[in-house]
Amino acid sequence: MTEYASGHATWRNVLQRAVRELLPRRGGRRPGWWLGVPVIAVAAGLLFTTSATTADGPPLREDRRLELVDLIEEREERVAAAEAQIAPLEAAVAALTDAQGGADPPVLAEQERAESYLAAAGFTGLRGPAVTVTLNDALQPDGVRPPGAEPDDLLVHQQDLQSVINALWAGGAEAMSIMGERVLSTSAAICVGPVLLLHGRPHSPPYVIVAIGDPETMSTALAEAPGVQLFREAADAYGLGYRETAEEDVTVPAFDGTSTLRSAQVTG
Repeated sequence: MTEYASGHATWRNVLQRAVRELLPRRGGRRPGWWLGVPVIAVAAGLLFTTSATTADGPPLREDRRLELVDLIEEREERVAAAEAQIAPLEAAVAALTDAQGGADPPVLAEQERAESYLAAAGFTGLRGPAVTVTLNDALQPDGVRPPGAEPDDLLVHQQDLQSVINALWAGGAEAMSIMGERVLSTSAAICVGPVLLLHGRPHSPPYVIVAIGDPETMSTALAEAPGVQLFREAADAYGLGYRETAEEDVTVPAFDGTSTLRSAQVTG
């Protein structure tokens, strides 16, 4: 009868049997293959010990998740430190520009012209009626996926966010924020794995998008957008989160970053 064990008990049994094979037998001779027994026993012991040690260690997926969390926290600290350095420099530049404008009429005229475009460019806050859209991954407290669902089917992807954003702009949105951050028409919402990267800051779901404008027009644009329709169908099938609400009075903050745009024309 063959006995099965695990861990260190297995290789100890193997060694004990090997030793018994090496002991002299009464009135008999050792078989010719006995010289290979010690080598096999030692190799088997090392194999079982390595397997037991690996099995007792932390899961590889858990290690990678912890590494990702540490990386996100490190990047958040670096972004916060950089923003803390930028703020006083921007204030100093603004003060010098204002001082120069007061002494030079042509410069003052250009400043006033530029300030008239700040609202359209997104550098001032805006208040008014809005539509709020919230997207969320499918929650799985028991870890069981719906029938026929793949892991990617249960996550909010970049194309889902972009479909909502594009529909809101097409519906006449005058100002928009994602996760409380003002976004411009040139802002890029990039998904890196399960994390949204916006203006160098990582965000996790649920993702909240607020757009100021005519709620009825924007809701119609959302309903007619093919990408939004596909996500809502997936939400019904797999339990993804989609919530759309009309708001009477919402304030979207000003864009607090820097713009690389060098040329633009005001339309409308």
